[in-house]
Amino acid sequence: MAQTLETLGRRTTSMRGIRSVVHTMKTLSIINLAPYEQAARAIETYHETVLEGLHAFMTRFGPLVPTSAREMRLILIVFGSDHGLCGNYNESLAGHVAGKLAEQGMDVSTVLCVGAQMADALRDQNIIIEETFFPAASVDGIGRLANLLTQRLEATRKSVHPYDMAVSLAYVTQNDTNGQGPAITPLLPLDQCLLGDLSAKPWVSRSRPCYSMPANDLFTALVRSHLFATLFRAIAEALMTENAARLALMQQAERSVDDKLEELGAETRAVRQDEITTELLDVIIGFEALKKRKEPERQ
Repeated sequence: MAQTLETLGRRTTSMRGIRSVVHTMKTLSIINLAPYEQAARAIETYHETVLEGLHAFMTRFGPLVPTSAREMRLILIVFGSDHGLCGNYNESLAGHVAGKLAEQGMDVSTVLCVGAQMADALRDQNIIIEETFFPAASVDGIGRLANLLTQRLEATRKSVHPYDMAVSLAYVTQNDTNGQGPAITPLLPLDQCLLGDLSAKPWVSRSRPCYSMPANDLFTALVRSHLFATLFRAIAEALMTENAARLALMQQAERSVDDKLEELGAETRAVRQDEITTELLDVIIGFEALKKRKEPERQ
């Protein structure tokens, strides 16, 4: 259907407004991505220090002996997004979590969710949420959220006694195949491979480490720091992938808007040219009509 210049002008103005919003969101994604990457690298350095403390503890007291298998209370922490404009970020992770739980036949006792939109996506998969946390809005909020989750796990550990507690983290992480994808990683119990590597690692020093704290308190503090660092890293990586997904989506939207603006520009030029041609033809036809009327009078 043919459109007037006024209609095309309104559509062009609307598309330019949309492009401005898309460009702003793209810029914000680029700006936010760098601090989260820096936070992830910084917590890795802190985590290495915590692992070195565990190494020193096992050097002093010997390797940790795993406790006998008891009934496990499974806790799952799912990290989502409430900021929007990042595609099916929450729905993809919720579907992956539901698929893994059904595939492995896991009976999760407690599900903790970060983000209200993530909670809705999990409920759509018939997963019951016990508590929902607000996601971090900036780098400063990562430490706050990691501390809240650490305290929540500590309170849960005391409440499930004498049972063992197993904790897993579900979030979108970076990978080498598709760039990013949903993953579920175990947090507790402590990885036996990691503890074995620390136990087998030689202590490079002339003196053995010594402590002023009671051994139980020191081990509890080291495990709490390990949990905090791992949760901090998971939150930072989830925010990194969220902004990367939003950036990719905004780049695609920007290309689509540019293509649409180009089409509107071409259509506007064509309609304007048609109107100019019509007006010129009207002038010529009118001139010819007047010319024919004046010829009999002249004769």
